[in-house]
Amino acid sequence: MSLDSHNSPELLDKQVERGFVLLPRLFGAAETAALGEAAEAVLAQMTGAVRDGRADVTVWPDGHRLEKVDGTTVHWEPEARPPAVRSLSPVTHLAPVLDALWDDDRITAPMRRIVGSDDLGAFTSKLNFKRAGVGSEFRWHQDYPYWYCCAGPGARDVATAMIFLDDVTADNGALQIVPGSHRAGPAPRDRAEPTGLLVDAARTDVRGAVTVEAPAGSVLMFPGLIVHRSGPNRTGRDRRSLLLCFQPAGRPALAGLPYRAERLSDLP
Repeated sequence: MSLDSHNSPELLDKQVERGFVLLPRLFGAAETAALGEAAEAVLAQMTGAVRDGRADVTVWPDGHRLEKVDGTTVHWEPEARPPAVRSLSPVTHLAPVLDALWDDDRITAPMRRIVGSDDLGAFTSKLNFKRAGVGSEFRWHQDYPYWYCCAGPGARDVATAMIFLDDVTADNGALQIVPGSHRAGPAPRDRAEPTGLLVDAARTDVRGAVTVEAPAGSVLMFPGLIVHRSGPNRTGRDRRSLLLCFQPAGRPALAGLPYRAERLSDLP
């Protein structure tokens, strides 16, 4: 699906109400290419540090391997051979062209309406690589439970701007979003899943999900309570994206908050 890029306040409010805003081709081809080059440079920097043996290794309960280098976490694809990086977080501080996006009015103007605050602050940033042929699926989930384990109730005020660095299609792992699902609050979690963070699709209505396809340079915005998933990338094209997660100004960033798994008991 795609939406008109001319977003009046009324149209934007309607999109916010249903739980996501798509701004097609918000960034031009040259801008998008520059962001893609920065993403690859950051990746090379971080994987080089891993090869140098400077990483602290963590293996999550689901078997995913994470390595932290100088405050940035390298998340590896669980089954890719040879190894491939699934994501990096946080990242914007590693490249000026990425860091400048926090103040780009094309992003911050609609994000203020989504977050509900005139003064925005950074929560975290992330690069998803979804590499050709090996990019794995991400099952139904909300971002909120993970953020709640770190930020507590303030996690409700966090929202994401996802910048597509490549064309996004159903075949290369486009997001599927359940419109309006954010209004129901935290969804029932799959208690059989090792991390305790994923949605129990058997107890959550995902029948109305829409697949968000869009050209490179488009931006998708959504709150942490929206139910969404992404499929695997089985094509010959990468599906990279840069995520900027905003919150009201004056709150601590995710990197400075400990993960407290015991908070999951507060959630359904």
